[in-house]
Amino acid sequence: MEYFQALADTMHFGRAAEIVGVTQPALSAQIAEMEERLNCRLFERDRRVVRLTEEARLLRPRIARILEELRDIEAIARRGRQAMQGRFRLGIIPTIAPYMLPEALPAIRQRFPELQLELREAMTTTLIDDALNGRLDGFIAAEPLETPALASEKLFEDRFFLAVPAADPSFTSHPVPPESLALDRLMLLEEGHCLREQALAVCGHVKPVAMASYGATSLTTLLQMVSHGLGITLVPEMALEATSTMRDLKLVPFAEPAPARTICLAWRRNSPRGDECRALARAVREIATPGSTDAPSDAAKQMEPQP
Repeated sequence: MEYFQALADTMHFGRAAEIVGVTQPALSAQIAEMEERLNCRLFERDRRVVRLTEEARLLRPRIARILEELRDIEAIARRGRQAMQGRFRLGIIPTIAPYMLPEALPAIRQRFPELQLELREAMTTTLIDDALNGRLDGFIAAEPLETPALASEKLFEDRFFLAVPAADPSFTSHPVPPESLALDRLMLLEEGHCLREQALAVCGHVKPVAMASYGATSLTTLLQMVSHGLGITLVPEMALEATSTMRDLKLVPFAEPAPARTICLAWRRNSPRGDECRALARAVREIATPGSTDAPSDAAKQMEPQP
């Protein structure tokens, strides 16, 4: 059933095999065995396309519910053993993953050696859906989530800075007020990224039609575009170190109170793994912000205006 769910979600044998951690022939064999036991076709296959049959469409929500119940049973059984062990499926949004995981993953493994983290990077709407449907045990994203069926714990505040071309005359003095007319050249990530919505909230006076949107799918792409003089963009504090090698790019702080996003770890409110999610949140909070949940990074300190 897990193989069926992975294939139904991806409609691709190779990607489904990666998700469940087996080879593609092994997954194909298990799907074929499932079809034989049920005496019906579940997937229509040709060289380029995989399609669900009508029987598979009827089975899909039932299989999802069964798998969710089984995972809850496994979680309840774990309560009688040592906490923080076994498989834990953690989601994380793309504007956090590359900046937090390199430091956080080794520390989490050291603290919880029996925990087997499985990571999925996706946008917030996808992570919410996966958590509510039992495909994720928890996920890290930016607030607000505005979903009553989810519980969450704050991890830390992540302040925003402006990334601008190094020689741009519009930003010779700082800090920059959010109402600055120079923000009319703000570039955004493509639709669906929460960082896009946060940029619109921070710079609310700027008309969306004046914002250059190039369909960029990553913050790294936007920063490269800024370094080549194509515009400016919003960059969270956790990503500042990633800009250190970009010589043609300058980071400028906002005027106080500086805008920020709140990073949280969220999970399904009635999940039996709620206590584990809280323990993981405490660990990430300590790793990400040693000594204080509001401690600025060294890179950020260097940009703050001096009295």
